[in-house]
Order: sequence, then structure tokens, then C-alpha cells
Amino acid sequence: MLRLAWALAKWIWLQLKELPLRAAVALGSSGLGEPPRPDQLLKAYCIVLPVGLLTWWAIPQFTLVMTPSIHAWAVRGDPGPIHKGDLVSFMLTNAVAGPKPVSVTKYVLCMPGERLDMIEKPSVGGHTWDGWYFCDGKLLGVSKPYGRKGQKLDHYQPKGVIIPSGYAYVGSSHPDGFDSRYYGPVAIDQLTRMEKML
Repeated sequence: MLRLAWALAKWIWLQLKELPLRAAVALGSSGLGEPPRPDQLLKAYCIVLPVGLLTWWAIPQFTLVMTPSIHAWAVRGDPGPIHKGDLVSFMLTNAVAGPKPVSVTKYVLCMPGERLDMIEKPSVGGHTWDGWYFCDGKLLGVSKPYGRKGQKLDHYQPKGVIIPSGYAYVGSSHPDGFDSRYYGPVAIDQLTRMEKML
């Protein structure tokens, strides 16, 4: 699957890379010193305009996922009610994520009415604490005291709470994922259900 996706991306890139050169020849002449050919201009319009319109339409239809914590490269909106296990996207405002809101994609791991527990255990080295998160007794993930860039991470600290109506715990099993382990449950009305494309 990965090899096929890579080969397809490479073929598309080569086609798009050569498109301006082909269009330039079509718009002018068949070569240096040759007279212009209006029929080639019409052919170029018939090729370039549909490709341009299709690209203009297609780009907003999917989102590239730029994190290793989600097992998807590209996702698109998939309207419908949100269930446990669904992929969702939302805008995250958090100092660790940066000064501006960023679009993130996560899995819904714990839903309203389910019990969310966190147990603190000493980190490797023993100088800090990690949070071990459980949804109805099932391990969701473990927080880390520091991010990949060395920034201190404060983990969310529920003590055996029932997730309230209208909220969901989002995340992944990836140890470096920045998710509800650090900022808590997210309002469901801020989530957009997504479908994996690649």
C-alpha cells in the first residue's frame, strides 16, 4: 500500500512538473524558430483548464496528516455522528502547539458517560511524574514530562471522572502524541468526523 501510494505520488509529481513545459510549447510553437500554431493553443486550453479546475476543487477535499501518531496520510471530512474510534479533526489552541490555532487529527478514545482515570507514576529517572490514562479500565496512553523539543509538558489530571455530555477524550497510542493527555477532553461540537483516504 505504501509503495503504491509513493509510486502514484511520484508519477503525479512528474506529470505536474512537466506540465508548464508542455503548455509553453503548446502555446507557442512546435520548437524554436517555428511559426505559432493556434490549434495547439486550443488543445492546451482543453487540457490545462480542466486540470486546473479539478485541482482547485480537489485540494480542499482532503487534509494531509503531518503526524506519525495517526495511521493516515490523508483524510477528508465524513459527516455523521461521532463514535468511539473515529478519526476527528479540530482546531487546537495551546501554547505548546504554537502561537496560532493549528488543525489536528486524532482518534476518539473515550466518550461521554465513560470513566476517565489517571494514575501518576514516576518517570524513567524518577525526577518527574507520568500520567497513565484509562477509559473504563482500558489503558489509553501515558503522558511524558517533556516534549520532543525539550519543553515541559503538564499533563491533564482527572481523578476518576465521568466524561461529561458533549465532550470526548481524543488521542492516539503513539508515545509522542500531543492530545487529551495534556489538554483534557474536547467539546464534541468542535470535532469534525474524518475518513482515512491514504
